Amino acid sequence: MARILAIDFGTKRTGIAVTDELQIIASGLTTVNTKELLSFLKDYISKESVELFLVGEPKQMDNTASESEVHITSFIDKLEKVIPSIPIIRVDERFTSKMAFQTMIDSGLKKNQRKNKALIDQISATLILQSYLYSK
Repeated sequence: MARILAIDFGTKRTGIAVTDELQIIASGLTTVNTKELLSFLKDYISKESVELFLVGEPKQMDNTASESEVHITSFIDKLEKVIPSIPIIRVDERFTSKMAFQTMIDSGLKKNQRKNKALIDQISATLILQSYLYSK
């Protein structure tokens, strides 16, 4: 089996999470500068087998698209052109940043460690991936 890779896209930083080969465990992989995201993904799939990309879909409480959707859609268009062999599924990412922050508190991270936005992005990507795995 191949891995599933989840992307919590941001205009500055993007959190990335990945499953194990059996698609059982979701783990935070890294946070990358969004300008380097496509080259990171190309490099990663050259080393690891990936069968699916999950991309977070931020929505408002009334189910309409958030303001960042324009940037995400643009990224997805580029990703489909650069890596057309791997399908993309969108996953509702409402509340993942708040849940990530709460996870940091629950795990006992100190206040200055919880200010690490890159870690929040990575945990958010992991939550997106976990929600997909639970729904399967």
